[in-house]
Amino acid sequence: MNTLTSDELLKKFLDSIYKEINPASFHAWFNELKIITLTDDKIVFQVPMDIHKKMLGDNYYSLIDNTLYNLTNKNYNIEFVLEEEASLKEKEETPPPKENSNFKTNLNPNLNFDNFVVGDTNRLAKVAAMAVAEAPGRIHNPLFIYGKSGLGKTHLMHAVGNYITASSNRKVLYCTCDEFMTEYTNIANPDNGKNPLEYATEFKNKYRNVDVLIIDDIQYLVGAEKTQQEFFNTFNYLHQANKQIIISSDRSPDDLKILEERLRSRFMWGLPVDIYPPDFDLRCRIIRKKLENTSIANLIKEESIEYIANACQNDVRFLEGAVNRLMAYTAMIVPKTIDLEFTCEALKDFVNKNIYSTNNIAKIQKAVADYYNITVEDLKGKKRSNKIAHPRQLAMYLCRMETDETVSKIGLEFGARDHSTVIFACDKIDKELSTNKELEKAIKEIKSKL
Repeated sequence: MNTLTSDELLKKFLDSIYKEINPASFHAWFNELKIITLTDDKIVFQVPMDIHKKMLGDNYYSLIDNTLYNLTNKNYNIEFVLEEEASLKEKEETPPPKENSNFKTNLNPNLNFDNFVVGDTNRLAKVAAMAVAEAPGRIHNPLFIYGKSGLGKTHLMHAVGNYITASSNRKVLYCTCDEFMTEYTNIANPDNGKNPLEYATEFKNKYRNVDVLIIDDIQYLVGAEKTQQEFFNTFNYLHQANKQIIISSDRSPDDLKILEERLRSRFMWGLPVDIYPPDFDLRCRIIRKKLENTSIANLIKEESIEYIANACQNDVRFLEGAVNRLMAYTAMIVPKTIDLEFTCEALKDFVNKNIYSTNNIAKIQKAVADYYNITVEDLKGKKRSNKIAHPRQLAMYLCRMETDETVSKIGLEFGARDHSTVIFACDKIDKELSTNKELEKAIKEIKSKL
């Protein structure tokens, strides 16, 4: 917020300018300046004639810019207008009254930036979403967020929409691609009780008379040629009007091969950002965030949090499901503490049926850690002592031999290590096996536990 009013700033500004230039120049070009607009990032001066606009803009802009910065410690976008232009600008920039109070945004008010947990795998997407929320239509347009299901794309989109509606009068509309397609195909449906032309007009008004359009799961446009055409037209209409477009997909724009090229190219106009599956640290922090202010927050032990984080690797929704199930089970049993044994009992069906059978890396890490009497965090950490480094290499070797995961994925699950580190570990263990009977015995025992 500005600490000076426009009148106070103008007085200090003119006093500073007067000290920098000769009196004749000051009276010729600065004496009749007025500030008509002052915001956190913009200042508009009213000048008496066109020649003032040219002179101030061409010859004195740097002096004006530096003086304003010295007075406010802010960088402003500076504009010079005539009196008649000022009255028009005032009309244009007067924010519209709150309208359409009954307008349905379809936003979930519980999804915001405050409860979106950030880690290395989603940090860029969060930063990009915040930038769009603060300056919709002016940066990253369209914003294209992609990644596998359950990683937080929808949460971020709702967070942007909620931020914009809370801080401005802009009209925001969220919908899924499936909803867009259904409403479009209903234009030709005689059973909807409306004239097709009337329905088409309502459809266009709904999706084009907005300031921010948020479309979830755009990949479902694949194969729907007529709907693609309508979305193309809607996209162009909004983009040309500097309205913000936010899109999500489970695939990158390049991977949406069946979509029309002109659509895919437009998705690349702004900023495509991807979200990766959360790493172990982020999964633990998500669990803690979900447990904040709940009845079990002070009962659960760290080993239980780590167990859930290891069991639910690829989908935040599974994490949420596991936490909800644990809370429900706790409400029935009412234990004094939630330790690993209690957590395993509470989640045994959920984990076995839904998650754990596919998380072979986590199972191998746990088995190796137990065998060598260390922790899974030791395997993922940065310690290089032989007590830790050798089990870590063995665990990487088993993950490579016993799963279908890529070396890059394995490296990611061992503290975001490079794929070359995994290859080196596998080669080292492979060579050692030919001469080390104890290592061969250890591998057999670990395999028997998997």
